[in-house]
Amino acid sequence: MKRLTTISVALALAAVAMRVHNALHYPADWGFDASFNWRYIYRLSLDWTLPPPEAGWSTSDPPLFYYTSAAVMRCLAALGVRDAAVYALPLLSALAGLGIVALAVALARRAAPVDPLRAALAGLLLLFLPAHLHMSAMVNEEMLAALLASCAVFGLAIRAPGEPTRLGQAAAVGLASGLALLTKLSGAIAVATAALTVAAEGWKPGSRARAGLGTAAVLIAALLAGGWFPARSLLATGSPQPIGLPAHVGMLALPPGERALGDYLRVPLATFLDPQLLNPDLLRSVWGSTFATVWFDGHRYFLPREDRAVSWLGGVTLLLALLPTAAFAAGLARGARRLRRARSAADLPLLLLTALTIAGYAFYTWRNPWFVVVKGTSLLGLSLPFSYYASETLADWLRGRFRRQLAAALLALAVCVALSCTFDLVFEKTEVSGLPWPPAEGG
Repeated sequence: MKRLTTISVALALAAVAMRVHNALHYPADWGFDASFNWRYIYRLSLDWTLPPPEAGWSTSDPPLFYYTSAAVMRCLAALGVRDAAVYALPLLSALAGLGIVALAVALARRAAPVDPLRAALAGLLLLFLPAHLHMSAMVNEEMLAALLASCAVFGLAIRAPGEPTRLGQAAAVGLASGLALLTKLSGAIAVATAALTVAAEGWKPGSRARAGLGTAAVLIAALLAGGWFPARSLLATGSPQPIGLPAHVGMLALPPGERALGDYLRVPLATFLDPQLLNPDLLRSVWGSTFATVWFDGHRYFLPREDRAVSWLGGVTLLLALLPTAAFAAGLARGARRLRRARSAADLPLLLLTALTIAGYAFYTWRNPWFVVVKGTSLLGLSLPFSYYASETLADWLRGRFRRQLAAALLALAVCVALSCTFDLVFEKTEVSGLPWPPAEGG
């Protein structure tokens, strides 16, 4: 127990230090859509007026993150330190990410109160998840959206088995999921998860009226909080998430430009040998590209593009990452079996969230067939299911015959993640972040 505590605390402190380092050293205008996000934030900070969807690249996105960031910028400006926003906003993203970690640990402790190993794993799996680390350094809405979605699901997962959802609890969950929707359109998945979870209580005899009221409370709270913005976009552009606006024209020329069923069935060797998304094989592999961006910097926002050592580190990292990924898959299967016996209130919302998120991501990448939209950070809403199920499985495996080998593999994975996700620690990035298209000559 003492050794577990010492190792867990040391690793957790290292992961927090990585986040602080990245927030203070990662260039503020690098990262997914960062320069466009800054323009939107600055514009809101001037007069709070919500611009039309077609005004810029990011102005078609739900505004909660941008208004929150603009408020921070205004407060710092009032103190005479507006430029400190370049550090404050990434630190707030990192703090939101740590909030998700806290929820993951609390949920694991509730599920297994006498198993400190599982709680430690639940937290460390997220603390050393590259997609989590990347977004903790960027000025982007992903982490806030993931936190709000996690709050909604957490509120449903902590119920005792068979305990009905109280009306106030349903409204609170609806509010959290609605705020997730007001942060990112994928928050609709949190709304659907919450509504379906509460509605499922109607299967019990005599519970239909209570379940109907609870479902209505979820939907009313969610739509009041976040439904107005996609409705506004629908009226203004004909779509709740407009893509073909003038600001987006450049993206329409990016590869591959179309999707086929095979893109969702193949995972090429390039996933491990050359984990960067402009590799021709990865351009035609949604899940290979996703895996390379969940567990590594497949878009090269942190790491240099032309460095064989980076590709080697990526291959090792992704091979080691098969262990927690397999544990997650095994945990999902275990949760599905447990759901049939109604032994845990956590399984239904967590499994629903997982299924709806994966289906929504597949649909989104099909509808938007460009390599830039294939990124593991879009799956951060799965933070709680991943930590819950992977930690459950790994805790069992680490008590088995090969516990030393598995522990060594997990520690090696943490070291690889630290090397690749601590900005400019080992690899100096001198070129602009991201993958250019068309590629530079010789690139």
